[in-house]
Amino acid sequence: MPEFLDLHSKASKALRAAAETAVRRHGLHLGQDHLLAVLWRQDGRTPGEVAAALNVTTPNVVKAATRMAAAGLLTRRRDDRDNRLVRLWLTDAGRALQAPIEKERRLLEEQVTADLTEVEREHLLSALTKIHRSATALLAAPVDQRDSPGT
Repeated sequence: MPEFLDLHSKASKALRAAAETAVRRHGLHLGQDHLLAVLWRQDGRTPGEVAAALNVTTPNVVKAATRMAAAGLLTRRRDDRDNRLVRLWLTDAGRALQAPIEKERRLLEEQVTADLTEVEREHLLSALTKIHRSATALLAAPVDQRDSPGT
């Protein structure tokens, strides 16, 4: 496996495990914090809108929203103007998680980048932004253009 992909995979797994531990302290599963963050920015979005914002499928959002509604973090209500649409709305409990979850995320970021200088942090964010852009473009490319050369 190429060096970058191997190292990225190891780092991603470690970060995912650390993030999972952090959100579990607040009764969440990893990913639910991202769904909440979308609603913290704009409450009342449809599952499709949330899915697009998170780059996941709508059924994944619906499944997570069902669990989160059962946990009292959000409610689902029909749209006032279009009864076919369902919108996700935060409860007081869902809103109350914003400060502690954002604090957990800041602390985790500080801990994992503690050995980096400010310039290294800036370069890392810049490089990751470019890598994300390139990877997203690969996903959007037709399948025949994604094949490796010579295949």
